[in-house]
Amino acid sequence: MTVSPSTWRQVDREIIAASQNATEQASHFARDALQEWLDLVRQRTESDFIPWFSRYRTRKWMSIKVSWYQMGADEDKEEVVDRLALYLQQQYRKRVLVPVARQTDPVRIRERTTRFYVWLLGELLAKIPLRHGVPPEQFERRLAGIPAITLAPPANQDASLQQLIRTERLDRLPAYRALSIHIREAPAMDVLWSDDAGITSVARQTSRQLTTELATSSVAGAVGAVLGPAGAVLSLGVMGVTELMREHERPEREARLRKSLNAAFNQEWREWMRSRDHGVMAGVHYLDDSLERQLPQRVESPARPAYSAQSSLGHGLIENAP
Repeated sequence: MTVSPSTWRQVDREIIAASQNATEQASHFARDALQEWLDLVRQRTESDFIPWFSRYRTRKWMSIKVSWYQMGADEDKEEVVDRLALYLQQQYRKRVLVPVARQTDPVRIRERTTRFYVWLLGELLAKIPLRHGVPPEQFERRLAGIPAITLAPPANQDASLQQLIRTERLDRLPAYRALSIHIREAPAMDVLWSDDAGITSVARQTSRQLTTELATSSVAGAVGAVLGPAGAVLSLGVMGVTELMREHERPEREARLRKSLNAAFNQEWREWMRSRDHGVMAGVHYLDDSLERQLPQRVESPARPAYSAQSSLGHGLIENAP
C-alpha cells in the first residue's frame, strides 16, 4: 500500500500535536509531584530545623563557633560570614533535604516526568496510523526516521522516536542515559535559582547585618538555610546574641524565619518549573523541541480534541503511568 505525501504530512502534524499534548500533561504531572516535594520540605523544616535553630543550646553553640571563626579569620569578616553560612547549610541539608530526598526530590521528579511524557507519547502515537489507514510497518519506519535525541560531543548519542517509545526500559537506551547525564551535570544547576535578584538582595543584606553585629560583639547569631540539591546557600537573617537570649522574642524570630523560608521555597518551586534547560521539565522540553525541529511540518494550532485532557488519554492516565 502506498501512503500519499499529504497523508504523511498529516501524520507528521499529528505527531507534533501528540508531543505537545504529552508535554502539557507532563507539566501537570511535574507540578503535582513538585508540590508534594515542597510540602515535605516545609513539614520537615517546621518539625526539625526551626526547633533546632531556636533551641538555647543551638544558639549558644553558634555563638561559640562564631568566636572560633573570628579568632581564625584574621579580622576577615567575610570569611566569618561564609563559614557560619556553610555550617548552617550543612545543618539544613542534614535535617531537611537529605531525609526528604529519601522519598523524593526535584531530580527524581524530573526523571519521572520525562518517563511519563515518553509513555504518554507512545500511547497517543499508537492511534495515528489507525485514523489514517497507514500500515503499521510503514508507520514504524516513519518513526524510525525521526531523530528524537541528537547529542553533540562528548556524548555523541542519537536515538530515533521509534527507539524512544518502543524501548521497554529507557535506562538501557544509551542516548537516553546520555541525555539524563547531560541535563543533570549542566553547570547552571548550581545557580538555578540563587541568582534571582530578590534572593541576592536578601543575602547581601544579611551579610551586612552580620558584619555589623560582629563588629560590636564577640559573638553573633545568624539564620541560614540551603535550598535545592545543588547546594545554593540562602542567608535569611541576622540577630545579635542579646536578642537570641530573649526567649520571649522567640515566636517573633520564628515567624520571621518562616516568612523568609516560605519566600525562598516559593522561588525555588517556580524556578524548578520554569527552567527549560535544568528544571523538572527539562527532559520533556528537549524531546518536544527536538521533534518540532526535525519534522517537516510545524503545527501552529494543533487540533486538540483528539488528544484533549478530557479524552481517555487525559489526566486519568497519570495515575496509571509507569
